Amino acid sequence: MKKTNVLFEIGLEEMPARFLADAEKQLKSKTMEWLHSIRLSYQAIQTFATPRRLAILIKEVDGKQPDLEEEAKGPAKKIAMDDEGNWSKAAIGFTKGQGRSVEDIYFKEINGTEYAHVHRFTEGKSASELLPKFKDVILSLTFPKNMRWSTGSLRFIRPIRWLVALNDEAIIPFEIAGVETSNYTYGHRFLGDKVTIKDAISYQQTLADQFVVARSEDRKASITAQMNELQQLNNWVIPADADLLEEVSQLVEYPTVFSGSFSEEFLIVPEEALITSMKEHQRYFPVLSGEGKLLPHFIAVRNGNDQNIDTVARGNEKVLSARLSDAMFFYQEDKKQSIEKNMLKLERMVFQESLGTIADKVSRVITITEKIAELLGLDDSLKTQAQRAAAISKFDLVTNMVNEFTNLQGIMGEKYARIAGEEEAVAIAINEHYMPRYANDQLPESTIGSIVSIADKLDTIVGCIAVGIIPSGSQDPYALRRQAMGVIQIVEKQNWSITIEALLTLVENLFQGLGLAKDDIKIVEQNVLTFFKARAAYLIRSEEIEQDIVDAVLANGIGQISNTIAKAKYLTNRRADPTFKPVQEALVRVIKLAKKGKDKGVDVSLFENEEEKVLYTVLQEVKKPYLKKLQENNFEQAIELLAKLVEPIDSFFEHTMVMTEDVEKKENRISLLNKIAKLVLSFADLSEVEWKQQFTS
Repeated sequence: MKKTNVLFEIGLEEMPARFLADAEKQLKSKTMEWLHSIRLSYQAIQTFATPRRLAILIKEVDGKQPDLEEEAKGPAKKIAMDDEGNWSKAAIGFTKGQGRSVEDIYFKEINGTEYAHVHRFTEGKSASELLPKFKDVILSLTFPKNMRWSTGSLRFIRPIRWLVALNDEAIIPFEIAGVETSNYTYGHRFLGDKVTIKDAISYQQTLADQFVVARSEDRKASITAQMNELQQLNNWVIPADADLLEEVSQLVEYPTVFSGSFSEEFLIVPEEALITSMKEHQRYFPVLSGEGKLLPHFIAVRNGNDQNIDTVARGNEKVLSARLSDAMFFYQEDKKQSIEKNMLKLERMVFQESLGTIADKVSRVITITEKIAELLGLDDSLKTQAQRAAAISKFDLVTNMVNEFTNLQGIMGEKYARIAGEEEAVAIAINEHYMPRYANDQLPESTIGSIVSIADKLDTIVGCIAVGIIPSGSQDPYALRRQAMGVIQIVEKQNWSITIEALLTLVENLFQGLGLAKDDIKIVEQNVLTFFKARAAYLIRSEEIEQDIVDAVLANGIGQISNTIAKAKYLTNRRADPTFKPVQEALVRVIKLAKKGKDKGVDVSLFENEEEKVLYTVLQEVKKPYLKKLQENNFEQAIELLAKLVEPIDSFFEHTMVMTEDVEKKENRISLLNKIAKLVLSFADLSEVEWKQQFTS
């Protein structure tokens, strides 16, 4: 069977760079699904994406579908034939639907009943007959934003200007929005021409000859190589920035890297502002010295060759100079404003309709900060610094620089606070209180920064949930999930000996006192705890802990998160240990039976056998040392102490009927079991842990 190479290209007006990667991924996955659905085999698929095109090359495509031979089941024999052996309408209709006749029927017995069957043969269609249906794949592509053009009804990312569809050198015929498929494409908008593609396999080289690097990975590699040359030539350091590299590579079809310079006078502006201006406004890469100091140079990428590159560089320098002049103006103006004056402006900035202004939020954060500081037992000096950091944590939101570059919030706050003469610890905390700003971002280092960060995040999370804003699906406008994860991660990093529940309670009490909660406070508390437990579970799973262990350690709350994670790791190591199995089984039996009642206190005078007395005595012996070891996070010795209960527990169950008809004795025995269960559950709910046996060959 002859195999061919198939090419499809969608030529478009320039697409937004941020949409290209997903569009290319969609094109590949939808094409693979389509080929599977039409039963057309192939060897490999290669995709291409530039601002002006999406394309896919399908290599070694079969010339036709495989033929199909199937067995079709029809009606039961008693329905297919009458008593005289004549074929019924049901039998005739069945065979007609299969493209056969009643002469082709044979019977097969299934579960004691005979059914009519026929063999059905379907000849495979040729690839040339199937390939025009690729039009449906193109139309199935989705984008965050679409547009219509001319008088047509099609909505697509950008107007379609040309379509290429080739089966080797033969054109595959179809049309979309009045554009018919052909074998010609367009090269670089300024350097290339309209060009005929000889055959599908020559697509990439044809575009290369027309100044188009069709693969985004090749463009990234070219940009990186050219930047490395500039680094070595000038002894510069160009910081790696995967996101910016990705964006720039999707803005060009033929990348040429060049450098430019700006006046050293701009270096008095904080380098974060200069770098942000270069990256966000101009898509330039900053240049650093070997010591990490910002230099008055930049790296840019041209969509074209190196002809007149010096002129291009000068033009970019003029544009950047104007941008940096704005940044310098903002910086100079911001320095003229006092922190106190900026704080007053926060009274006019709404945080959330039901939760008031940013100034209202700051007031709550101050209170939460004070309570956390008390909970941690900080000295008066640190408390004062923490309160000051909380009080001025948001003042930079009204500065010109943050208004222009929102990602500099906190960063500029730190710098302006330092200029205003604030204590260094306070200035640092203003920046740190926004951390982590995104997944895998750095966490605050200082105690003060950590406290204010947690206070700010808890105010947002509890406040939003209290007024009914609970994330669902992908909807999380206030980034509550990320902020909750940040709270847990900060507490873990700082290794504070406070529980997550204690932090939540102090914030919930604040909102209850202010009367801001729309729901009953008990409902708010439950919703907040459930929300945080989901984030804690996610964090523990990231430590390669399985779900049953996660459920076990979180059964009675999150607790001190570092301890909870340590417990999970300990259980993970012990779950396959044969010596741990009898301990777990005995303790789990206690936990399950303890649920039959409550601890109403143990009356030793009601014991009627020696086994009850022994179990109670051993419990009294291990209780205090067990809790002490648990408090010291010595889980190994804590479990060893619980293991001393195993033999007395087994003897107890062997000689004692717990669920006796004597109600008084039954409740006394359940109370005894509850006291043991309470000790076990203070470590973890072992009934959630699945025993895992290890087999060796």
